[in-house]
Amino acid sequence: MNNENLNIIQYLYKRNLIAQITDKKSLIEILKSKPITLYCGFDPTSDSLHIGHLIPLLCLRQFQISGHRPLILIGGGTGLIGDPSFKKSKRNINLIDTVQKWSEKIKRQISLFVDCSCGLHSQAFIVNNYNWLSSISFLTFLRDIGKFFSVNKMINKDSIKKRLQKNNYGISYSEFSYNLLQSYDFAHLYKNYDAILQIGGSDQWGNIVSGIDLIRRMYKSTTYGLTVPLLTKSDNIKFGKTEKNTIWLDGKKTSPYKFYQYWINSSDKEVYHFLTLLTNIDIDTINILKQEDSISHSKPQAQAILAEKLTQLVHGKEGLKTAQNITNNLFTGQTHKLTLDDFEQLLQDGVPAVLLKLGITLQQALVESNLVSSRAQARELIMSSSITINSKKQLKTEYVFHATDRLYDRFTLLRRGKKHYCLIKWE
Repeated sequence: MNNENLNIIQYLYKRNLIAQITDKKSLIEILKSKPITLYCGFDPTSDSLHIGHLIPLLCLRQFQISGHRPLILIGGGTGLIGDPSFKKSKRNINLIDTVQKWSEKIKRQISLFVDCSCGLHSQAFIVNNYNWLSSISFLTFLRDIGKFFSVNKMINKDSIKKRLQKNNYGISYSEFSYNLLQSYDFAHLYKNYDAILQIGGSDQWGNIVSGIDLIRRMYKSTTYGLTVPLLTKSDNIKFGKTEKNTIWLDGKKTSPYKFYQYWINSSDKEVYHFLTLLTNIDIDTINILKQEDSISHSKPQAQAILAEKLTQLVHGKEGLKTAQNITNNLFTGQTHKLTLDDFEQLLQDGVPAVLLKLGITLQQALVESNLVSSRAQARELIMSSSITINSKKQLKTEYVFHATDRLYDRFTLLRRGKKHYCLIKWE
């Protein structure tokens, strides 16, 4: 490993990527002396990861670049139970077949971030805890593993205490036992793969520390834990699939265009924070960019850089190209350059759309599409040159749509001003 590789912890600190860490000094010395195996777990509670998973994925990537071996744990077993950590209510229980299908999809997504190529000394491995959790008997688990856990300590964990205060439900025994399962995972990976470091979101600190304690008790060995900050919005709400308008990593659930739009619309308050956490752009370069944007009288550069970097990372060059093509043509009035796939992507993303029959008047279409509140407002906006049909201004107040307004015989883009638009899908 080169000198840069010796300072992975310092690198993560510099980018604000460490929330908590156990025995930092000892861990740094070990990382300097030899490559290690570390792991991070991802429970398949849906068929896709979301942008809240980007930070741990990128940390795994950085450790691999630094010469260490990432071990990715797909929670095919723990995903059947559900982690209660800081959840307001119990998770939905999914069928085993469903969770297994989701596990395979997530496995493919993770391979975008870490290199699983054979022959690399830092080759990443992906394992599924269903393989060992499903084969251990209940009595054996209670006897050999459960004996190491204190109920008193478990109840006093913040994530558990908050759920116990819920009078309407509280917490189920299966969720309460999740802490034991994740701890056992760490012990299993230590014994079988020599994993000595677990990383996870800051909400996983209690589970990680429990795993370290279990390994100390079972094997008299020292292991380590590191948590990364949760990716949060400017209102400090974390990204997750239970939040509204989830941004998924799967292009079929959140298209490259919508993914790109999310980042390009980042606020000036959060964009430099995201650049620090989610890209490998040098910190000094980010600071210079921030300074230039603050004194510039033109549009800031940071959002476009962030959107380009992350869209290419998740959706590749073609996904980025498509996203930029739709963005440029949609917002510069060049609707005729949009492809049929572009229109389908817009529909997938839930852009404002309305289903209409040919022969409707422009005034009525504006009302039906919620671009105006009344026909009177529609007439006023048409007369003031504020309405465009497929990027062409329409000044006729009594205009009636006809076949030539349909792009690909299916769509028409109706716009009010520069920012408000609706996609008409013709019956």
